[in-house]
Amino acid sequence: MLKLTDAQTWLDTPIGSYLLAQEQSLFDEIVSNIFGFNALQLGLLQADLLANSRIPFVVKSGEANGDFFCETQQLPIASNTMDLVLLPHTIDFSVNPQQTLREVERVLMPEGHVVITGFNPLSTWGMRRFVSKRCSSSSALWHAHFLSSLRIKDWLNLLGFEVVSTQMACYKLPVQSHSWMQRFDGLDRLGQRCWPMFGGVYCIVAKKRVLGMRIIKPNWKRAKLKRGLVISPSQKDDASASAINKNINKNKV
Repeated sequence: MLKLTDAQTWLDTPIGSYLLAQEQSLFDEIVSNIFGFNALQLGLLQADLLANSRIPFVVKSGEANGDFFCETQQLPIASNTMDLVLLPHTIDFSVNPQQTLREVERVLMPEGHVVITGFNPLSTWGMRRFVSKRCSSSSALWHAHFLSSLRIKDWLNLLGFEVVSTQMACYKLPVQSHSWMQRFDGLDRLGQRCWPMFGGVYCIVAKKRVLGMRIIKPNWKRAKLKRGLVISPSQKDDASASAINKNINKNKV
């Protein structure tokens, strides 16, 4: 898993700032059209990816920071309680990516959404990773999984998700020079037109489907927070989970 200090160091570089800006734009557009009561951002807490969300109760988690600490393979959250889960490169750095997706499926409400971003191996970023991975002094970011979007979609389908949309971003070449990054400004528009599937980052939106389920629309005027969201405390995050549960109980309808 990418350490917090390594991530912050890389995100402060020109290419890191470019990545954050591109993904912030993606998430701002997506989350504004997803409704519900509870949302979770799992990872990349350097960016407020739920800033544009209309969901009233938001929690953020990482392995060493956030509202509570946890590992992505074992989320301390009750089943069927979240309406939206964001996984910004969480799969890329998960010790067990498939188990992480299983946990997300467990905590999501039926018809809940998951938004996943990951590095595209079929891009110039994937080529950079192939070269940098052989260098021991390279950033830990280039040692990520770089799983293809097709593989992620296959895993989602096996878990009963319906893929709603797929987008690509980050067509600039992954260089560390600020001046060179500025020279590649036109590549984002050109890439979306000419080679849309070769962006450095993909973004997948999927919805949890449950067979035989009947959807009952909530009373948006009366309900503020969903009942039943319980973050199960663990040895690692006892105090944080208890504080969040106490806050939830105060705001129950």
